[in-house]
Amino acid sequence: MNIRTIRKKIKSVTNVKKITKAMQLVSAIKMKKAQQVAIDGRPYQTEIENIIRAVSPKIDPSLSPLIAFPEDKIERKNLAIVVASNKGLCGSFNFNLLRFIVKNTDFKNTDFIIVGKKANLLSKFSANIMADYSSNVPLNNVSALFEFALNKYLDRTYKKIELYHNLFVSTIQSNPVVTTLLPIKMELGQEKTSEYLIEPNPKKIIDSLLRSFVEEKLRFALIQSEAGEHSLRMMAMKNATDNATDVIYNLTMVRNKIRQEKITSELLDMVTAKESVESN
Repeated sequence: MNIRTIRKKIKSVTNVKKITKAMQLVSAIKMKKAQQVAIDGRPYQTEIENIIRAVSPKIDPSLSPLIAFPEDKIERKNLAIVVASNKGLCGSFNFNLLRFIVKNTDFKNTDFIIVGKKANLLSKFSANIMADYSSNVPLNNVSALFEFALNKYLDRTYKKIELYHNLFVSTIQSNPVVTTLLPIKMELGQEKTSEYLIEPNPKKIIDSLLRSFVEEKLRFALIQSEAGEHSLRMMAMKNATDNATDVIYNLTMVRNKIRQEKITSELLDMVTAKESVESN
């Protein structure tokens, strides 16, 4: 390897380092933004959960099909909503999620709705992908996705809707999880600490409340997934930047060594030539 080749490699790696550093900074900003959205939306979701928990002892499951349908003997499939990322370069974010799905899902009895282009990899496992809600801004599609899935559940096409996504734990960790969206499991049989008067119509109020609850769970899952994606991409780009720095350092050392060897060789040639002339 000559010095010219090494210089070209150093220049190439330096350019890559600039790109990975920029991507690291962009991902850090997007992660902070997603975290803030999650923090801002959490009080609303928590309040809905508290209301449902408080009135659940008085809720008759027959008030809403979101809680339970009358039992029958018809065999129905499950519907799985999978939230992945649109882009790569985010470490094991998508790989861990897909591995979790393959391990915990009966593909023969499950249809899929995907959010995120990387979830298309499920087709390699013969998954039946019935709808794709991937877009550059997945949060913009939450309401449409919720209505589509809800209608499929209400017309009894599916007996259960599950949500697979990555749960943001920390800057360096996101864990794949599965949550049952529908039917909603109510905390029945609790002690009644107070009486609630539900107006104008218990069925309308409960049904509307439960719809909001499920839609917010779906939205919060997408926010969590987005925060996890950007955090792991930030770490992946940081590692790439650090590796590029190491490569540049090693190449520079090799270049300097070759240069020193060349100078030493030229000096030896000069000394040898001088001694030869003097001896003659």
